[in-house]
Formats: sequence, C-alpha cells, structure tokens
Amino acid sequence: MSKENNSKDMPRRKFLKNFSSGVIGTSVLMNNLPAKNRADLAEEAETKQTDKGKVALTLTVNGEEKSFKVYPQTTLAQLLRDELGLTGTKIVCNHGECGSCTVILNDQAVYACHLLALDAAGKQVTTIEGLLNGEALHPVQEAFVEKDGLQCGFCTPGQIMAAYALLKHNPKPTHDEIIKGMSGNLCRCAAYPKIIESVKLAAEKGGF
Repeated sequence: MSKENNSKDMPRRKFLKNFSSGVIGTSVLMNNLPAKNRADLAEEAETKQTDKGKVALTLTVNGEEKSFKVYPQTTLAQLLRDELGLTGTKIVCNHGECGSCTVILNDQAVYACHLLALDAAGKQVTTIEGLLNGEALHPVQEAFVEKDGLQCGFCTPGQIMAAYALLKHNPKPTHDEIIKGMSGNLCRCAAYPKIIESVKLAAEKGGF
C-alpha cells in the first residue's frame, strides 16, 4: 500500500476506533450501574419514546377530572374507550354519521368519533355510564327498558344519550320534536317506533 493511501485510511481507522471505544465505554458504564438504575434508565428512555408527539390534556369525565397525554389525532371516542374503559360509547361508522358514539359535551350531544379529544379540553363530558346513580338507572334508561326501545342494543347507548340531551333542553317535547331531536341517531334494526315511545315515557318520568 502506498504512503498516500495509508495516509487516507488513517482517519477512517481512527474514527472506527473512537466509535468502538465509545460504545464499549457506554456498555461498561451501564453494566456497572445497579440493576434498579439500569431499569429506571431503560423505562425513562421508553417513556420518552412513547410520549413523543403527545400533548397534555385535562377534561372532566362523568364528574371526575382526568389528565392524559394524547396524540393530536386521538378522537374523544378513542380516549373514552381505550384510556378509560368506557366502552358504552360505541364506534360504528367512525365518520360522525350514525350517532352510536353520542356523548354529552357541556350539555350538547356530540359524536365522539368525530371530535378530537383535544377539542374537549377543559370541558365536561358525560357518557352512558355517567347517567347511572350508583346501581340505579337514569329515567331515560328505565324508559328504554320499559318500552323495549332496542333490538340488538348496539346503538342504544347513543340513542339514550341523544334522548337525554333532548330532554335536558326540552323536557316536554312534542312527537315531531322527538323525531327531529333523535334524527341524528340511526337504528339499523329499525326500532324507531319503540325509541320514540321510550323518549315520551322518559319525558313523563321527568327529573331533568
């Protein structure tokens, strides 16, 4: 090998030597740490990687303040189901069309699948689980049971939340007002007559 080629190769060999020394040195340092410290460092690194890109979020769900770190694209429905286990909020169409994911946001019925979780920051969210008073059903829930306002039951939580929102704003709705108020919620089993009867009974029960 010529002197010139040997001279060009030296920086490369020096870099590889220094790089290897750094890797080995880091490994030695890590191995010399107590097991607990190594585990803490590994957990911290994993947490940083997991939380990368997440945003802090605080909101009130069923009367309790909750704080999270969420990705900006997380929907309210995903947050409620995946982070809080509130699976009464159903995800069916996932396009804000069927109403199965209906929840109450500051006294307004909204599609949770079509609302970013960050849009609920600082607000009050009520889900179907939040209507219960201990083990006692809410009057709207009772009415749906008594009038059999369901078939498969999958859309029922959304129907109940829509009815709850309607009756909060209009405790004594007419037949036409009920139809209009419930029009954003689809029932693929076509249990609409029983759903309307259920809302009428809930209005009679009162308590809103």
